[in-house]
Amino acid sequence: MTYEDLIARMDPAMYRSLRQAVELGKWPDGRVLTKEQRATCMEAVIYYENTHDVPETDRVGYIDRTRSDGSSCGPDSDESPIRILN
Repeated sequence: MTYEDLIARMDPAMYRSLRQAVELGKWPDGRVLTKEQRATCMEAVIYYENTHDVPETDRVGYIDRTRSDGSSCGPDSDESPIRILN
């Protein structure tokens, strides 16, 4: 079985469990994830989201770049960031 097959067979409950483990840094039973486990879980979560058409706004790491007035404040906006030099 390949990594892609494994992710394709992952059910939504397993995805939510892995996502929560990445967010909290620990398994559901309270054991702390190692750096390698966290990286592997994050990779699996991202791959799952890409292959199962999870909406961008629901994906792990999504940052909402709209302001309360609905305007954009990201790289596509007309504004440029302020740079403070020391």
